Amino acid sequence: MTSSLKFILMLSASALCLTATIESLENDQNERGGCGLGFPGVPGTPGHNGLPGRDGMRGERGEAGVRGEKGDRGISGKVGPKGERGSNGVTGRTGRKGDRGEKGERMNSQSVNWRQCAWKREDDIDSGLIQECPFKKQSSNTALKVAYAANMRVNCPGTSCCGRWYITFNGSECSSPLPIDGVLYVNDPSSNGLNPLRHRQIEGFCDNLPAGIVKVAVHVGNCHEYGSSDRYSGWNSVSRIMIEEYPESQK
Repeated sequence: MTSSLKFILMLSASALCLTATIESLENDQNERGGCGLGFPGVPGTPGHNGLPGRDGMRGERGEAGVRGEKGDRGISGKVGPKGERGSNGVTGRTGRKGDRGEKGERMNSQSVNWRQCAWKREDDIDSGLIQECPFKKQSSNTALKVAYAANMRVNCPGTSCCGRWYITFNGSECSSPLPIDGVLYVNDPSSNGLNPLRHRQIEGFCDNLPAGIVKVAVHVGNCHEYGSSDRYSGWNSVSRIMIEEYPESQK
């Protein structure tokens, strides 16, 4: 039996039961009519959803949850653009005053400490001491400037020769920074012999000399890789050694 047929039969039975009930009421009968309970009806079509209700009251704040574990470190971001230059900071405080330096040796501030030794003679010396000039040095932290000025020559007919004039301090050449010297070279291919008598001067500074008497002297001798030759100093003129004491050199 199909659903449609069942539905039609149920409607017919319900109509008959309703008619019998009305007749019973008209006849004032106390007895219930002959209709029994019918078949259950077919469920109706579901209705539409009702309108949303109003928001309920705000509940109380719950307790804080358990703190989660620390996550992994994220990937480093790209370097941002260079920022603009900031303004100058506040000037710092002045530093503390430095310690006082050691007291230096006293020098004569009234005048320059100097000396000149001069002589007029002809020194026909090929090798050796020409003249000594002692000097009283006031400080061990100063330098001496020494100059030797004289007429000098070398002579070697038909060949080449060389002569060296140099300064010593207490018997030794200067080592700080270097020796004070000068050389005269002649190349004479003729047999007549050159005789170049000329005025010449050698000079320089020497450091690290002690205070007190310093024996400054001028010598003549051989050049490097050259042998002896005819040397002459002081022809027909004045020769001199000039010595000055100077403050310590710049570093």
